[in-house]
Amino acid sequence: MTTAIDRKLEELGLSLPEAAAPVAAYVPAVEAGGLLHISGQLPFKDGALMTGRLGDGRDLEFGAEAAQRCALMLVAQIKKALDGDLSRVVRIVKLGVFVNSAADFTDQPKVANGASELMVALFGEEGRHARSAVGVPVLPLGAAVEVDAIVAIR
Repeated sequence: MTTAIDRKLEELGLSLPEAAAPVAAYVPAVEAGGLLHISGQLPFKDGALMTGRLGDGRDLEFGAEAAQRCALMLVAQIKKALDGDLSRVVRIVKLGVFVNSAADFTDQPKVANGASELMVALFGEEGRHARSAVGVPVLPLGAAVEVDAIVAIR
């Protein structure tokens, strides 16, 4: 069954990856009180982790794409947690975006837009969300970006 989200992904030339298994002692998603908390997701492109530090060998365009790839993985995790039924998503409440940044890199919000804009493209007004975008000196496995989410569900 093709959903509205599937059609929007196709229009954008994107597809959902397989939801990644946890790499440490945590679960990908926890539902509590009508909210689905999605663990931080890393960016994969063509099966490879997108690594590097923004402002030190990696540019803004790379970072925004990495954030978008994290958002795709978030949607894959949401879909898995909801047994494939993305129509249960009421609202993307908040994204937390962590950017592997050089000390003088200050465009974390522009990097985060890669994830934010995808959520709006896929979920419409319900995809508009609160957000944090912070620079960090290192991320797991050398990832360029990591994004977590809180999602209101029915």
